Amino acid sequence: MDPRHTRLLRQLPKVDDILRLPALQEAVAGLPRSRAVEVIRRVLAARRREILRQPPEMLPPQLEPAVLEQEMAQALLAAARPALRRVINATGVIIHTNLGRSCLAEAALEQILVLGRHYSTLEYDLAAGRRGSRQAHLEGLLCELTGAEAALVVNNNAAAVFLCLSALAKDREVIISRGQLVEIGGSFRMPDVMAMSGARLVEVGTTNKTYLTDYERAITSQTAMLLKVHPSNFRIRGFTREVPLAELSALGRRYGLWVMEDLGSGCLVNLARFGLEPEPTVQEAVAAGADLVTVSGDKLLGGPQAGIILGRREAVQHLRTHPLLRALRPDKLTLAGLEATLRLYFDEARAFQEIPTLAMIARPLPELAARARRLRRAVQRRLGERLVVELVETSARVGGGSLPEEALPSVALALTSPHLSPEELEARLRRAEPPVVGRLERDRLLLDMRTLGEGDLPLLVQALEQATADLPSSCAASETPE
Repeated sequence: MDPRHTRLLRQLPKVDDILRLPALQEAVAGLPRSRAVEVIRRVLAARRREILRQPPEMLPPQLEPAVLEQEMAQALLAAARPALRRVINATGVIIHTNLGRSCLAEAALEQILVLGRHYSTLEYDLAAGRRGSRQAHLEGLLCELTGAEAALVVNNNAAAVFLCLSALAKDREVIISRGQLVEIGGSFRMPDVMAMSGARLVEVGTTNKTYLTDYERAITSQTAMLLKVHPSNFRIRGFTREVPLAELSALGRRYGLWVMEDLGSGCLVNLARFGLEPEPTVQEAVAAGADLVTVSGDKLLGGPQAGIILGRREAVQHLRTHPLLRALRPDKLTLAGLEATLRLYFDEARAFQEIPTLAMIARPLPELAARARRLRRAVQRRLGERLVVELVETSARVGGGSLPEEALPSVALALTSPHLSPEELEARLRRAEPPVVGRLERDRLLLDMRTLGEGDLPLLVQALEQATADLPSSCAASETPE
């Protein structure tokens, strides 16, 4: 080994000395000692490898202790930090799949906390004093809200579709319009799900037009089901035709076939009042006569991730006795959050106030503009001239595979910096605490107010301070008059 390598390696501090450094005490305190030692040894080992990889003539004369301390602090803090973390959603996408979809109502969180902390009646019938069913807690509630005869809850909507196909159409044919063979997030493809369930896919119609006669001509002695799938995150416009669910249900009854609709988003209220395209509601699908309707609990419904199956008693009974149901059943926390969310829908005005997804959709533009002005003043007051802050009109999205072409008017802060590119500013905000996720548009970083709650604003200012702390600033910047 070259003496220059040896010299630098000897400058690496001992683990015990690092643990006693005053600058690292806060980071070390967040971990058990054994874990902190492991992290420090890992950083030191990486440093040794880095030193040995360098040609001797490229090595510095000595190590910089401050740089090593910062590296240690970052590694210790990262080890103590949960992998699943809170972020501030400033993208303007309300049901953001990558950021956890719908935020839960306070009532749902309170119920989850109670049932997570204590024992519960998950599978216990208090009146009879014996084992009960976890499905009994929500079935009556779901039937009352939607008009269905029976209901089941599983762990997500993909599971709901898979269970229905497996129980009712295994080794038989399922007829579906070619234009509804969709793929949604995570490469979830309807033909693949059907194949895994054992059902045989029969495509009818064309991409843009399917008629009732297309379904009827495809029916054979092997047909088990007529399936309708909500297009989720895309639309076909123009020269189009699809068969209404009521007509498909009548055709199914005539031939003794199951009729099912995978509705997807789980909307229980009319959103057209906010200028959005009418989204079919769960109640409408049930009333149209489908034997089964499947929806998500965590999209427009605004609850925790779940798959909800609604429909006729006979059809649902086939699912109750299927072996897959146990593998797909939801846990007690999901049921607790979903029940509390559903109960809010008995008072629609309250639902729009307390369910965050609905509240964000319903939030009026003047309220967003006022909030944006307050945020701009706070940013200018605290950050001086590190950033140029403008208010711009923009469009938010519902997201989550719901209403893909529909835009909600919104207001955003447009941030630029004389010292950073928009891409670097966006990356720095993602590394802040808490992380902030915005969107880049026209060489600016936009922070959309429609997905920012009142409690997010001070945290957002704090994150901006962290992200720009090393930038030159004239702290004498004054507030811009409105």
